[in-house]
Amino acid sequence: MSTMPAIYGHSEACCNIPPVVSSGYSAKGSYDELDGFKTYVTGPGDATKGIIYIYDIFGYFDQTLQGADILATSDHYNQYKVFIPDWFKGEPCPIEWYPPNTPEKQKNLGNFFAKNSPPSVASKLPDYVKALSAKNPSIKSWAVLGTCWGGKVVSLVTSGDSNPFSIGAEAHPAMVDPKEAETIKVPLIMLASGEEPEDKVKEFEAALKVPKHVEIFKDQIHGWMAARADLSDKRVNDEYTRGYKTVLEFFAKNWP
Repeated sequence: MSTMPAIYGHSEACCNIPPVVSSGYSAKGSYDELDGFKTYVTGPGDATKGIIYIYDIFGYFDQTLQGADILATSDHYNQYKVFIPDWFKGEPCPIEWYPPNTPEKQKNLGNFFAKNSPPSVASKLPDYVKALSAKNPSIKSWAVLGTCWGGKVVSLVTSGDSNPFSIGAEAHPAMVDPKEAETIKVPLIMLASGEEPEDKVKEFEAALKVPKHVEIFKDQIHGWMAARADLSDKRVNDEYTRGYKTVLEFFAKNWP
């Protein structure tokens, strides 16, 4: 398992990520209605590869949209069109519920997860990919990236019998289960924070039988590549940038 400091990054850069905007980000994409879901869409119309980005429980935050735009615009050798469907139908988890340090917050979160379980979303993805493929015939293969709650969705769909994806990525994933790694069928990158159980992350890595990159960003919080990223903090900003760069490099080298 590699734990490289942010200043070095990876030795071979495949992309040129623009400076990350710390606040007031202006998204490059637009929203469309696809297969019954409001979906943020960004990237070139003639892309031959598509990425479905499974957001965290907080939905469409600027940090998440900026991450999608980075994926869509930063690798000049591989053009990706990125889609973020709104699985929560306009009712994401209020970020004020986190951390769940009161009984009321815990109850609210419990109800939210009961309504929006990762297995329920994982089961929708094969049909959603079919619908996107029909509307975007230039896209010949698909990746999936999930953050936090979305990371669990990635593990479930890529380890299942109906997996439609060629490659997967997880950032600070929730509920890491090494048993799921045993049956994941496609190359996978997992970027964990210092707040996921390190023993589970290492067991997950050991159980993977596919091309992989597993890395722990030990000084980052659960959520540093999505809604909880404080991009005004230089260290977080650097690691946010490096995280997306690392995903792009893994995709460039391992997408079949």
